[in-house]
Amino acid sequence: MVSAIVAGMGSLGEARGKLARAAARLNARHGRGLPPLILMTDDARDVDWIEAVAALPRGAAVIVRHRDPRAREMLARRLRGVTRAAGVTLVIADDEALAVRVRADGLHIPQRHGVRAAAIKSRHPHWLVTASAHDTAAMRVQADAVIVGPVFATASHPGAHGLGAVRFASLANGARHVYALGGVDAISVQRLFALPLCGVALIGGWVRS
Repeated sequence: MVSAIVAGMGSLGEARGKLARAAARLNARHGRGLPPLILMTDDARDVDWIEAVAALPRGAAVIVRHRDPRAREMLARRLRGVTRAAGVTLVIADDEALAVRVRADGLHIPQRHGVRAAAIKSRHPHWLVTASAHDTAAMRVQADAVIVGPVFATASHPGAHGLGAVRFASLANGARHVYALGGVDAISVQRLFALPLCGVALIGGWVRS
């Protein structure tokens, strides 16, 4: 089933195009060479991840964060060739050993492991290292960028209230490189243009599920 936002806009391709252009606009002002758009995998959704990643704009990134270790490795290995061909950065969530095995381009760490960011960067200086952040203290981790959310209400966390653009801006104030995550789609992304973001991270706004 195509998401409500995609159906309302007429096609998934149109929605993806709008998102890619909006992310590029944000990135041009504050990106400093970082990906403008990050797709995050979610094993709770029935998605063709190969198609979704192949459709990403060149320079984007995908974070493989399937929770089951075997499924995570299988998907990472399937995506490695796709990401190379598409010019997409392959990032593994919270599994440094797997990132090394599949020759990934980076690692994403949860907020509780944020203190590991500096050590990871020292071991893998060419990796893109991102970290989740949900409070002010977490914004100071020594990662290349932090992913903050949920900025808007999202199907990934039913019942949870989004931060909203104003609270999100307050939380992100002073951080170096910030991505907005949660409820970001081709319409809601327009509410983020005034914020100093290097891009957006998303799931439902990009995929068929």
